[in-house]
Order: sequence, then structure tokens, then C-alpha cells
Amino acid sequence: MKKLLLFILLTLQLSCISQDKKKINGVSFVASRDQASQEHVEALLRINAESAAVMPFGFIRDVASPEIIFDTERQWFGETKKGAKQYIELLHKNGLRVMMKPQIWIWKGTFTGTLKMNSEEDWVALEASYTKFIMAYAELAQETKTEFFCIGTELEKFIENRPEYWNGLVKKIRAVYKGELTYAANWDEYERTPFWGDLDYIGVDAYFPLSDEKTPSVEQLVHGWKPYKEKLMTLSRNLEKPVVFTEYGYRSNDYTAKRPWLVDHSKDDVNLEAQANATKAIFESFWGEDWFQGGFVWKWFIDHKSAGGGGDNRFTPQNKPAEEIIRSFYKNH
Repeated sequence: MKKLLLFILLTLQLSCISQDKKKINGVSFVASRDQASQEHVEALLRINAESAAVMPFGFIRDVASPEIIFDTERQWFGETKKGAKQYIELLHKNGLRVMMKPQIWIWKGTFTGTLKMNSEEDWVALEASYTKFIMAYAELAQETKTEFFCIGTELEKFIENRPEYWNGLVKKIRAVYKGELTYAANWDEYERTPFWGDLDYIGVDAYFPLSDEKTPSVEQLVHGWKPYKEKLMTLSRNLEKPVVFTEYGYRSNDYTAKRPWLVDHSKDDVNLEAQANATKAIFESFWGEDWFQGGFVWKWFIDHKSAGGGGDNRFTPQNKPAEEIIRSFYKNH
């Protein structure tokens, strides 16, 4: 009886938290060489998006290097502070909420979750460099009244090895930024992320493996979500924090739900149906849950007319059947 009462209490508490917040129906607004224009934002409005993630970048030479290079003239416009500010102001002008999501790119695309220093000296240098990087954008987020701020993306080894640094970093960010905070944990990392209690959302990059089928059905994919969904719900209820998918999406290729995180350059296996089914399944599995707060599609290029299309097997849903599914679900949720 006590367990039942506790379950009901936790459910009611979480329901109250979620009901005060509208769903984040968002896209990951990819940084471009150019300024964003009203035409680019109109494409977001047509799919009923109400939020967008703006993603300036910092670069690291290799996985053991402590120096983050950012906001330089050599970067694309959208990857810089000036570009991020222009994107945010335009998005806000059109009534969209924004998540500032500064990200790191390691040379040759090395997975950021493996970022790890070889000496205490290098760890201290990385911490100083990351603080400079992230605080620059936290200050910009506050200046532009950006609604959400993501303190990092898929940095498991960095967090695992330097937990005290991250606890202190959250406090530093809170001192300058008054919006809501999350962290973008990789799908196989989020259960070990130690500081969810200090943030406003449990953020997950939702590339969970769901099916070994070439073109899995919506029903198969919904079934594949069940064990992951149970764990996410349990964590959300235990911490009384809503879950946000800081990234979610699928490539339009064969076996898209087998290893959804996979990025390669093959172009010979376009499968629009697989992407559409996977997109529909994630909506059906999560968007009706009160503990789930929505998410940001990975990824949306600002020049919609030239993005995606029927011959494209990359992540973007643009000009593909998956786009219509997003439009429909975003309209009704």
C-alpha cells in the first residue's frame, strides 16, 4: 500500500511539473556559412516547430588535446558568437523558443565521449579552456534571453574523470544565466550522468538501437522502445525531472534503427520508409507521456529548399516523407 501511494505521489508531482511546461517541438538548426533569413525560419513554422537548437562550435585537434578553439574568423558564420546571436534574434522574432547548445568537434570526427587527457596538467588546461568556451555562450544566452542552455554534448569521459569540475561549472553557469539548463547525454551514457539533480531537464541524444530489420515497421519500433522507455520514465520519476531528447532522428537508409548513431558517407542505400517509420514510432512512444518534454530533430539545414530530398540518405527529414510526419505530430502535440 505504501509503495502504491508513493508511486501515485511521484506521478502527480511529475505531472504537475510537466503540465506547467509546453512540449518542446524543436529542430536542430544547423550552423551555416551564411546568415539565417526570414525564408529559412518560415520553413520551421510550416512544420509547426516552436523551438530550435542553435549550435555554435568549438574545435579540438585530437582526443587528448586540452585546447578548444572557438569563435574565430576561420569558422562558418553560424558556428561563431556573432552567428549564434543573429540566428537567435531571428528565431525569437518569429516566436520560437531557443536552446543554445555549444558543441565540440574533434578533428576527423572522433567521438567526443572519448575526450580524455593524459596528465593532470592537461586536465586542468582542458577545464580552463572548456570554461572559457561554455561561459562565453552562457553569457550570450543570457544576453539574448535564450530559453534553454545545454552545458555540454556527449562528454562522458570528461565528466567521469572530472565530476567536481562539472559540479562547479553548473554553479558558474547558474550565476550568469537565468534560463533552464540541460546536458545532452549520449543514449548509452545518461544513466551514469551524475549531475541531473542540478539541472532542469534530463537531456538525452536518443540514438537507441531498436531493430535489426532493414525496414522495420512502426509496430516493431514501438516494441523496441519499450525497455528504454521504462528506464527513462523511472529515472524521470525518481529525480522529478522531465526528459528532453536533446537530439533525436534517423537517417533515411537501410537498417536505420539498428545503429542510429552511425555516420558514414555511403549514398547508395536510400530508404525513406525506414526513416518515416522510425520518426512516427518515436512520436507514438513518447509525445503523449507527461514526464516527457519533447525534443529537437537532428538535423535541420537552414536552406530548406536545397536540403534532403528523395535521393538523400542522411539524417535530415527535409523534403522527405518524415517531414510530413513531423509536421502532423508537432501540430497536434
